[in-house]
Amino acid sequence: MCSSDLGGLRYGLSSMQGWRIEMEDAHSAVIGIPDQKDTVSWFAVFDGHAGGRVSAHCSHHLLDCIRASDEFTCSLQQEHSLSQEEMMEGIKKGILRGFLELDEKLRKIPEVASGEDKSGSTAVGALISDKYLIIANCGDSRGVMCVQGKPALASLDHKPSNEPEKERIQNAGGSVMIQRVNGSLAVSRALGDFEYKNVDGKGPTEQLVSPEPEFYIKEREPERDEFLVLACDGVWDVMSNEEICSFIGHRMKIHENLETICNEVIDTCLYKGSRDNMSIIIIAFPSAPKVDQAAVKIENELNATLEKKVNEIIASKDNDIELQMVHQRLVDEELVGLPPGGGLASKKVFIEDIYKKLLPEIGRAHV
Repeated sequence: MCSSDLGGLRYGLSSMQGWRIEMEDAHSAVIGIPDQKDTVSWFAVFDGHAGGRVSAHCSHHLLDCIRASDEFTCSLQQEHSLSQEEMMEGIKKGILRGFLELDEKLRKIPEVASGEDKSGSTAVGALISDKYLIIANCGDSRGVMCVQGKPALASLDHKPSNEPEKERIQNAGGSVMIQRVNGSLAVSRALGDFEYKNVDGKGPTEQLVSPEPEFYIKEREPERDEFLVLACDGVWDVMSNEEICSFIGHRMKIHENLETICNEVIDTCLYKGSRDNMSIIIIAFPSAPKVDQAAVKIENELNATLEKKVNEIIASKDNDIELQMVHQRLVDEELVGLPPGGGLASKKVFIEDIYKKLLPEIGRAHV
């Protein structure tokens, strides 16, 4: 588990390859970024496609490109004396310049310049200062801020079928077919993807695929802010903003290990049917839910019930039943205390462990 008390933030992160043949996601987490106070932090998730070179490069270099802007650095250093509007103007300019500069640098990587590497990457980053949370999103990864149990700020995914995106694509001579750019790429904004960025007479943000991030800003509310989630689309494909907030808030009442909670989210998404690479960062603010003994008691009672039910189901089939059938039988049960937002899918790892313990030979064959 990764954590820090600087600025009262703790964070955990996790990644899973899922059913893909290659892991193309990357991430970065920096508490106390250079040239700023220790309380200024940067977190980001990068969801690569057609290879992992661009996403890996972005995770190492995006923050440096952003920090190279004097407007960004100075605005952030003066956050307590500037108005929100003045500060955000400098920060937005700096982050945008960082994205565009990084994109040009990516274009010059030899394997990319030669056309051998055609990879690209979405990017969702969060800058957290003393006073503000700023989410910068480019693509269909997503940032969601949970306040008092509900999503209070969420980035919007850049899909080719969105009207403003579709308009830009068509103005650049492209088309949107089967909800993809030219019938091929499922995101309309990304870093890399240079085969979609070669339209003469159009600037970098007017191409078929744009590297320009959109911004979402929230003033911090220490008494109400709970946690921020940054995750790639493999998570959002199967869980809504509300479900994520409910599920993570519930798990925080059971235990305080954020890395374990990240793993629980990814396992749940896998069992809900996500087949993509998955990466998630959870950043907990000081008012995040704390371990609650009443919630722990309900969880323990649920686990005891599940263990009893699995035992009964296996015994009723004379110890000859596949795991999938055990799950199916449990779906029909009216179980009390299932984690909100996760449901039975969030207990599948626990159920598998019981199954393997009771039927080790079949468990090895079928799990």
